[in-house]
Amino acid sequence: MSYFSVEKNAMMIQSPKHSVFIVDDDEDDRMSIRDAFMENKHSHNYVFMQNGNQLIGHFSDDSIKKHPSLILLDLNMPGMDGREVLKEIKKNDDLKPIPVIVVTTSSSSRDREASYKLGANCFVTKPDSYQALVALTDAIAKLWL
Repeated sequence: MSYFSVEKNAMMIQSPKHSVFIVDDDEDDRMSIRDAFMENKHSHNYVFMQNGNQLIGHFSDDSIKKHPSLILLDLNMPGMDGREVLKEIKKNDDLKPIPVIVVTTSSSSRDREASYKLGANCFVTKPDSYQALVALTDAIAKLWL
């Protein structure tokens, strides 16, 4: 598999399948999520972004015409956090149809409710083990991709 930069601090794996944006400020979490998808042979284009500003900036680039099939979004990030990103995505008619799954360390019912009110399609707490993450990403791929 080849890796290349799609913009500063973003990475993609080439594949003819769906495009999955993983937006999380923790590099280990981004890599673990991608690896967990790959563990179950879900080979898609995985685009890593460090924060909400980078994601919204990506969508602001007029030269980019294709949107992702799915966005996995952390809530707690520096700069534009996941809540602000959800607001921006869901108020834009072109971006609104993109499914957004909040994948966060939070298990707060307040965060869950707020995420759904802002338009998240799903809210999941990051699992404590890699095997649980593998099971979660398998379920996500089967349901959303």
